[in-house]
Amino acid sequence: MLSFENDYSSTAAPQIVARMQAMANEQNSGYGKDQYCDAAANKIRKACDAAQADVWFLVGGTQTNQTVLSAITPQYAGVVCPASAHINTHEAGAIEATGHKVLALPQHDGKITGEQLDEYCQSFENDLNHEHMVYPGCVYISQPTEYGTVYTREELASISQVAHDHNLPLYVDGARLGMALTADMNDVQLPDLARLADVFTIGGTKCGTMFGEAVVFPRGNSPRNFTTIVKQHGALLAKGWLLGLQFDTLFTDDLYFKLAKHANAEADKIRKALFEKHYDVEYISQTNQIFIVVTTQRAQELAKSVKLGFMEQVDADHVMLRICTSWATTDKQVDELIKLL
Repeated sequence: MLSFENDYSSTAAPQIVARMQAMANEQNSGYGKDQYCDAAANKIRKACDAAQADVWFLVGGTQTNQTVLSAITPQYAGVVCPASAHINTHEAGAIEATGHKVLALPQHDGKITGEQLDEYCQSFENDLNHEHMVYPGCVYISQPTEYGTVYTREELASISQVAHDHNLPLYVDGARLGMALTADMNDVQLPDLARLADVFTIGGTKCGTMFGEAVVFPRGNSPRNFTTIVKQHGALLAKGWLLGLQFDTLFTDDLYFKLAKHANAEADKIRKALFEKHYDVEYISQTNQIFIVVTTQRAQELAKSVKLGFMEQVDADHVMLRICTSWATTDKQVDELIKLL
């Protein structure tokens, strides 16, 4: 059975597994106070051209989003995001569980615009009843988006400017950031995120690690007592060196970018074949996620030989499926998939 269901179904990049095995008998201080976390943080600071950045290593994507957003959003406020955002669709109400309403705006290929955000904020501020409403407290977007599309530097700059004009911190979820950074035509790099965002993540779970996300506060602007906040949200790993070692490995010899670029390249082959075979391909994705609409019958036929991600029931007879490549996807697997398609 082929699997293109997600980009985290393989354990970890061989380089990470080898390093874990090599240090299996070491003893290290816990909770991120170890040499590996220090080394990884320094490499991330250098890659971001942000010498003052605070770098934290948390266990997983949902815990990270919940922890960061609850820490940067005022108690009385909500989180503004695209309607398709992960926090609004597939995190089981984790943000609302912390007392912060998700304020979803209509999405366009997974994105929102600075103009759209400004209009929303101005409408709220001009409403004479706004003191009885949920205040916008921060802005959440992801790079790439849930649909594999990528914000340009100009688009990010516009959102950042509007957010800051309205005194809202900007959080960029980078669960698949590596794929965005290595996408064709992408013009956003880590130093750009460090300049435009108030906090962003560098995903490991979907980019070659066993688990883990790096959280970057680029101007040393971590919320007060952030370690305590992380622990309250169940995102603090006692054996923190396991996270540090993985990110130290990812940011050695550009491994992070090489793994992500490979995932994109394999997806490009599939995209080309889909267009040649006249599939209904949704969204102009530049990264490792591809979305197709097929009949329910065709989906059932494909399911006999390959695992694909189910996205939504489009209508009575059609479903949207996701094809997702990863750092571990092989040329042979792609060739077999293309034959099935």
